[in-house]
Amino acid sequence: MLSVSRRFLLILTGLAALTAMVSPARTIETSAPNVFLIDADSGGVLFEKNADAAVIPASTAKVMTAELVFHDLREGRITLDDQFLISETAWRQGGAPSRGSSMYAALNSHVRVEDLIRGLVIDSGNDAAIALAEGLAGSEGAFATQMTRRARELGLDHLVFTNAWGRDDPDQRVTARDMARLARHVITTYPDYYKYFGEKEFTWNKIRQTNRNPLLAMDFGADGLKTGYIDAASGYSVVASAVQNGQRLILALYGARTFKERSEEARKLFLWGFRAFTPKTVFTANETIGTARVFGGAKGDVALAAHEDVKLLVPVLTGERFTGKIVYLGPLRAPIEEGQKVAHLIVKRGTLEAVDIPLYTAEAVPEGPLARKALDAGLELGVELWRKYVTKQ
Repeated sequence: MLSVSRRFLLILTGLAALTAMVSPARTIETSAPNVFLIDADSGGVLFEKNADAAVIPASTAKVMTAELVFHDLREGRITLDDQFLISETAWRQGGAPSRGSSMYAALNSHVRVEDLIRGLVIDSGNDAAIALAEGLAGSEGAFATQMTRRARELGLDHLVFTNAWGRDDPDQRVTARDMARLARHVITTYPDYYKYFGEKEFTWNKIRQTNRNPLLAMDFGADGLKTGYIDAASGYSVVASAVQNGQRLILALYGARTFKERSEEARKLFLWGFRAFTPKTVFTANETIGTARVFGGAKGDVALAAHEDVKLLVPVLTGERFTGKIVYLGPLRAPIEEGQKVAHLIVKRGTLEAVDIPLYTAEAVPEGPLARKALDAGLELGVELWRKYVTKQ
C-alpha cells in the first residue's frame, strides 16, 4: 500500500554503513528517572528514559498556562496591555500569604498581561498563573479544563491539568515526552513570546527576582523554559531548551533528587546531545520521497513530499541502524488535490523515532474512466477479502 523511493532506501543504507564504520555505541546514562531529549528542528528523539511514565508536573505546568495565553494573544482575543485583576484567591493562594513562588502582586491591583507573563515564567509566580487563568476563563478550574482540552488539540494525549500553576493534585499528571513536545510547539509557534522564558530577571512591586531556571546561567546555550519542585517525593524537574551553532535541543527531565542533580544532569544531557550527533539533510522541501496507491484515479499512484526539509541526526559514535517507512490510511480515493496531507514519514534510529513528519500529495490526481474505477474496485474488494479471511486483520 506504499512505496518509498529508491533514493530514500539508499540514503538509509548509507547512513547505516556510515555509523557501522565508527566505534561501538557510546550512549549516555543519567540518574534522572524520567527523561526525553529531542531535536527541535526535526522532532527526532536523541535519548529517552521512562518518557511515558505519568509524573507530577509541579511548576512546569506553567508552560501549558503560557501556551494558552500566547494562543489568545495570537488570535487577538487579548493584548499585552490588557489588565487582569489580582483577586483574593490569586493573592491568598499564590501571592505573599502562600509562601510559595510569587511575583508579589498586590491584592485587588490590576496588572498588564505582559507583566503577568513575566511574573509567570521568570518568577514562577503562582499568583500570576491564577490571575491569568481567572482573566481568561473566569476561574482557575475552568482554565484548567481548557488546558487539558488544548493539550488534546495539540495531540498531547497524556497531559492532564487541574490547576494553572502546578499545585500537587493526584489527577494532574504529565509525561516527559509530551512536555518536551509541548515545549517544541511553544518555541516554534510563538517565537515573539517565547523570549520571556529567557529573561534573566524581573522586578515587580519593588521586588527584584532572578529567573528561577538555573540553566540560563550555565555554559551550554540554555534560553528557557521552566523548572519545578513540590516535595522530595516528586523531585526536581525541568523542561528546557538550548541552542548551539544554530541547532536547538529540548529536554524534559523529571524526578531528580536534588536541585544540584537536576542542573548537572540537564547540562550533561544537553552537551551530549550537541556533541554526539551530526545533522544531515536527506530530502529538501517538496522533493518526492515516495508514492501512495490511488484507487479510482487517472493514474494508480500519487507522489508524496514534505513541506519542509527532512533532516536526520546521525550519531557520531554509534552503530545504530536507520529504518524508514511511509504510513498512511489507504486506499487514497480520487479525486485528490495537490497539497493534501495524506501520510507520515517515520524514520527510526534503532528503536528511537528519529523523524515523524507529515507528507503531502505533490500533484493532483483526477478521477479516472469508468473502466479504471471498476478495476480498482475489484482490486480493493480482493484486498479486503484477503485481510479478512487470510491475514485475519
